[in-house]
Amino acid sequence: MSIRHTTKARRGAAAAALAAALALAVAGCGSGDDGGGGGKGDGSPQKSTEAKTDDGQGETEPAADSKKVIGEMKGPKNIVVTLHSAERDSGGFVTVSGTVTNRGSLLFNPVDWRSSEVELAKSRSSVSGATLVDAKGKKRYLVLRDTDGQCLCTTGLSGIKQNESRPFFAQFPAPPKSVTEVDFQLPTMPSVSIKLSG
Repeated sequence: MSIRHTTKARRGAAAAALAAALALAVAGCGSGDDGGGGGKGDGSPQKSTEAKTDDGQGETEPAADSKKVIGEMKGPKNIVVTLHSAERDSGGFVTVSGTVTNRGSLLFNPVDWRSSEVELAKSRSSVSGATLVDAKGKKRYLVLRDTDGQCLCTTGLSGIKQNESRPFFAQFPAPPKSVTEVDFQLPTMPSVSIKLSG
């Protein structure tokens, strides 16, 4: 009889330990994305405003004044990329914000705009292949990646319908303060010269 009570006690203790571990795991999963940790100085770029993409993943989009135009690119299939801002952040980053508009008659999937780097090209239908070029300094700046290889840029741009516009952003390392103008480039599109602010 004492063996039966011991077995029950062990099962009860194991169940209690499992419940406590699950509670801790759930609490730990929800503690990192509340947006309140921006002042920790972890070196990662900050993004604002939450938006949903077509692939169902939450994607953060920096707010951009869509009435302001600092550059425009017109490419194949009547696709127009309008750039609204290119702002330096305090953490040493440049965030370029813009709008992609499909003025053609066919559905547009910008798969050619993603990066060709095999080990980092996890972001499908993104602007991960965008670059900033400092022609005078002869330097090219690539879109930043997180530790999982995801671009710090808009993803889920697939299926842009006729006359539909979608916002996008891409974050880059900031060129030196002396650099005030760079070329923004996207694969398949002509480059455009833009001024950096901030």
